[in-house]
Amino acid sequence: MSIQSSVSQSPADAGQPKTANDTMISPAIPPVMPTYARANLSFSHGEGVYLFSGDGHRYLDFAAGIAVNALGHSHPHLVETLQDQGGKLWHISNLYRVPEAERLAARLVEHSFADTMFFTNSGAEAWECGVKLIRKYFDHIGQPDRYRIICLDGAFHGRTLGGISATRQPKMIDGFGPLLDGFDVVPFGDLAAIEAAIGPRTAAIHLEPIQGEGGIRAVDAEFLRAVRALCDQHGLLLYLDEIQCGMGRTGKLFAHEWAGITPDVMSVAKGIGGGFPLGACMATAKAAAGMVAGTHGSTYGGNPLATAIGNAVLDVILEPGFLSHVEQQGKALGAALVALQSRYPGLVQQVRGMGLMLGLRLVDGVTAGDVVARLREHNLLTVPASDNTVRLLPPLIIEQQHIDEAIAALDAVFTAMVTEGMGQ
Repeated sequence: MSIQSSVSQSPADAGQPKTANDTMISPAIPPVMPTYARANLSFSHGEGVYLFSGDGHRYLDFAAGIAVNALGHSHPHLVETLQDQGGKLWHISNLYRVPEAERLAARLVEHSFADTMFFTNSGAEAWECGVKLIRKYFDHIGQPDRYRIICLDGAFHGRTLGGISATRQPKMIDGFGPLLDGFDVVPFGDLAAIEAAIGPRTAAIHLEPIQGEGGIRAVDAEFLRAVRALCDQHGLLLYLDEIQCGMGRTGKLFAHEWAGITPDVMSVAKGIGGGFPLGACMATAKAAAGMVAGTHGSTYGGNPLATAIGNAVLDVILEPGFLSHVEQQGKALGAALVALQSRYPGLVQQVRGMGLMLGLRLVDGVTAGDVVARLREHNLLTVPASDNTVRLLPPLIIEQQHIDEAIAALDAVFTAMVTEGMGQ
């Protein structure tokens, strides 16, 4: 049977309109699955820290694709790299060597705790690789019964089945059971609870140095050092998720550096590709000892195009003075937000975060989603988070003028809300 004749036997495949019965079985649904509550706004292009809508309006982007567009939009070095590599080679297979991936890995090893890494297409994939690596490590050393990972309440590790099993947030797990076993969730920032949860099957302690989706909640340096010590005491691996807070966002290449500790395993993504899909699971040689040929894979992970752009991002972030600039701008934005909070104590409860990963925790009765929508009307893009928090995640290239512009928009929104009788 020819392909043509077999296709012609399927009315749907032949482009026939759906019947009434089809509609009854499958109610109307848009071609793009509606898993996001999308704002009615789209963009034609971006330049630096700004996005432009199709109708010509300019928006200051303090969302940055949720901390993804670390160098803003249409960065010349990234564009040049994309065009150059795109004209040579996009994808081959990980069955062959990929020089750009090898170069990116070597540079990240040079500037981190890691000895090796696995490249992925996303943060969720990087996170899953880390979980597999931990289980494989204990199997490799003859302790396969040690597979449980202690996680913190309010965390976010992606929306895979593994990711939601690790966090167990009701809004994410509803309807997706049964969940995967192997995760023990303890209260955020509670060192005693972590220690109490350690048992004979515990393999690792896992956390985000700064919870992003969880509401820009940061653990302090002392806490991180204490968790590291617990891992060393009990023979556990320390697994950090720096998917959102890593790659320069706090003023250091990785957030854990502020505490002077190193993890055994770490997942990164978002800013590493500057907007191009790229992530990595980074590990020490000890932790990765069990990850040999055939233990893990990814068709697209670490492809020539993605890793060429990753190298271009790293070129910029590692330029002398770049991370100092991030730290300085983070302090300036943080100070401006604290001053704003002092003017609107009936609206803003707390300023959170560090570097250019900051949040406004709003008072009860004032919703983050409402503030984010109002800010869009003032041409400022932000991101809501859990714990009633507005996230500010600007590109790492912002200057004082952009901070002033963002504060002016926030001030205008809060003034209007007070006028309406909110926050009284």
